[in-house]
Amino acid sequence: MGIPDATRNQLAVKFGVLFPHLDERQRRLLMGAEARAVAQAAQVSETTVRKGADELEACEGPLGRVRRPGGGRKKAAEVDPGLRPALLALVEPDIRGDPISPLRWTTRSTRKLAAELTCQGHKVSADTVGDLLREEGFSLQANAKTVEGAQHPDRDAQFRYINDRAKEHIGAGDPVISVDTKKKELVGDYKNAGREWRPTGEPVLVKTHDFLDRQGPGKAIPYGIYDLAANTGWVSVGTDHDTAEFAVASIRRWWQARGRYDYPHATRLLITADAGGSNGYRTRAWKSELAALASGTGMEITVCHLPPGTSKWNKIRHRLFSHISMNWRGRALISHEVIVDSIAATTTRTGLTIEAELDTGTYDTGVKVTDAEIDALAMSRHRFHGAWNYTLRPAGPCPAPHHETESAATTATTAHPAAPPDGVDTQALRDPELTGMTIAEPDALVDALIPALAEQREQFRHERRRRRGAGAKDKLSDADRILATVLCLRKIGTHDLLAQLFGVTGSTLTRAVQEARSLLAEHDHAIHPSTAGLAGPPQGVDAAVLLRSPSVESLSVESAHVVSASAAWASSSASASIRALSGSRPVNSRKASAACKTTMPRPSRTVQPRSRAVRSSAVSSGR
Repeated sequence: MGIPDATRNQLAVKFGVLFPHLDERQRRLLMGAEARAVAQAAQVSETTVRKGADELEACEGPLGRVRRPGGGRKKAAEVDPGLRPALLALVEPDIRGDPISPLRWTTRSTRKLAAELTCQGHKVSADTVGDLLREEGFSLQANAKTVEGAQHPDRDAQFRYINDRAKEHIGAGDPVISVDTKKKELVGDYKNAGREWRPTGEPVLVKTHDFLDRQGPGKAIPYGIYDLAANTGWVSVGTDHDTAEFAVASIRRWWQARGRYDYPHATRLLITADAGGSNGYRTRAWKSELAALASGTGMEITVCHLPPGTSKWNKIRHRLFSHISMNWRGRALISHEVIVDSIAATTTRTGLTIEAELDTGTYDTGVKVTDAEIDALAMSRHRFHGAWNYTLRPAGPCPAPHHETESAATTATTAHPAAPPDGVDTQALRDPELTGMTIAEPDALVDALIPALAEQREQFRHERRRRRGAGAKDKLSDADRILATVLCLRKIGTHDLLAQLFGVTGSTLTRAVQEARSLLAEHDHAIHPSTAGLAGPPQGVDAAVLLRSPSVESLSVESAHVVSASAAWASSSASASIRALSGSRPVNSRKASAACKTTMPRPSRTVQPRSRAVRSSAVSSGR
């Protein structure tokens, strides 16, 4: 590589003019000054300039790299072979290193890691620690919210069921809405997450603490309704309490302002909601208020709840609420009007539009709904998970119950005044609809567990020091014990109803279930709860015969009335076995007749007080 001719010519002219007037030493000084000027202009040493001149004279080709192979300083991991294992021991104490790590409970930043490694004798910088971690496949990771805890076994099936119901309603032109309560917002000059474009150095000034000002405007409670088919939303901004009454009032406002105009010919409404909160499936006031809404609109209202722990999959969360949060990010919600206007101004490129309204109504908390009021609702539970899926119909006249006359009831009770309940034919209770098994599986289960039951009984006698045959006689056979346990775990009916069907007391049934349940677990026999309850006569049980059985005659008047009503219902259809399972709720053996408010003389009998455990099991079964 040579010097350009123009540069060479300029230097030649300069030196040609000066050299004749200079001696030898002065010439050397001039050339040294020129070389120093070049080195200073390039910010390198004169030695580097001299080496560059030598390489130019050598005319070597380009090397393709700055340093020769093997040149430069060695990497820290190569100089110190123990550096990399020591670093991995600090960042992975539970996997590769010592669990008693000095940084186990502190932030593992590169600076702290470098300081700890230096203390251990491995001198290293924070940048080198970062390079080594990246070479080992590490990166900065945040927590990922993916662990959902225990999942219901029918979780996916419930999602598919909701999807099928939604397709059915949308295909028929009926509205399908998703409802939920958005996060409560503090009203006032409080910090709101997010950033907005503003002049530099002029942020919006807000309070330093997010403590609710009791003298201020309070909170805002946005309750949203999202129309899946129309891609529209409605938000009622409440100011009082998030109650079931407020939730249904918001749905009523949506229907009166938008729904009835968007769906003028609709006769049904499908609501998808979370499993908890003001619109949860356990909230009685929610069902009571929806029943009033159904009567006021004349529509059938079907509710399908998402399985517990899956509220993040609610459509309204990521199709409505997320866009509202992005629209008002970085903006102080100083008043309810600002909140309403911000919600109403929310749009998306896919065409989402939202209407918002301020609800200043008062909604009381702690409202109690009795069993009788729930039983009086025109509500039918679906065959699949009736606790999650149910339909409320407009209230109509209550059908006249089919029951025995007062004289017939008196005759029946006096005919068997002291006869102990013998129960019904347990063969009818082995129906696959009730046990969830095939016809042969109950027998196989009994054959497998009877030896274990006998061994358990002998061990009990040995602990109590009893002779064989001593003590009270078993009121339930081994087969009936196992069958009763299966029906109890399936939650086919209430605890009292099952006890009376088997002709035993509640405590006897409880002991039998406790004994057999442990054996089922030991032999890996999982009994899943049924998705329907026992509201009609079991298959194979003739309703008239069931009414004449001593077990039914010994029931309370309400229970006899329920069975008699089931008998009359069954006689009107060719299928008189388990048709009621497709749309009825589990029977409350004490209060089932409260819906029609019948009056019948109550025979004198001793009422067994229900324990809390029994009542909780009845509640979980759908009461």
